[in-house]
Amino acid sequence: MGLIHTSNIKNPHKGQQLLQSGELFEDAKAAMIMIHGRGATAGNILMLAENLDHPGFTYLAPQAANYTWYPYSFLAPIEDNEPGISSGLQIIADIFQNLESKGIPPERTILLGFSQGACLAAEFAARNAKRYGGLVGLSGGLIGPDGTPRDYRGSLENTPVFLGCSDIDPHIPKENVEETARILQQLNGEVTMRLYPNMEHTINQDEIDEVMKMMKELV
Repeated sequence: MGLIHTSNIKNPHKGQQLLQSGELFEDAKAAMIMIHGRGATAGNILMLAENLDHPGFTYLAPQAANYTWYPYSFLAPIEDNEPGISSGLQIIADIFQNLESKGIPPERTILLGFSQGACLAAEFAARNAKRYGGLVGLSGGLIGPDGTPRDYRGSLENTPVFLGCSDIDPHIPKENVEETARILQQLNGEVTMRLYPNMEHTINQDEIDEVMKMMKELV
């Protein structure tokens, strides 16, 4: 596992660690950016790479300041969760730029997040719609309360999207996952959504299998 220090990132997440595992940049054919959830660490989400180990991939996981990307629920007014949201989105943008400078473009990069990280990943892709290697939101959805304007522009250009969540998740209402799926479809994402009956706030094997399929298609 390598350690990279980020730079030029707006507060509050400026200067936090960025962990790397898998292939070295010069050997990688594709990348996965992995965004951890509230109270977790980059190391926690990077452990998922052990289950997703696939030849040709490099894995990058940024660390949020104080273990959280933004302080309140993802359903709180967006302004209440600033500057955390904008800072986290800038982290992701900088990683994409860094990867592209090393020869790995967005269309060969999968953006994956769990829980709070899934919300941030979905929001990033919606606000920066283009062709990506894939988008994976595990127990998350677009940020903002009911009624938030969703006037996103651009096209995901048939980016494969997988959204998985429990149908009784205490943090993520299934209606928000369904709305996220609908909006990402409107942005021309190829969306697969699964709501798992009575599942806890966790990641299951079926979700891992779906991500593996996405990875195999990419490399």
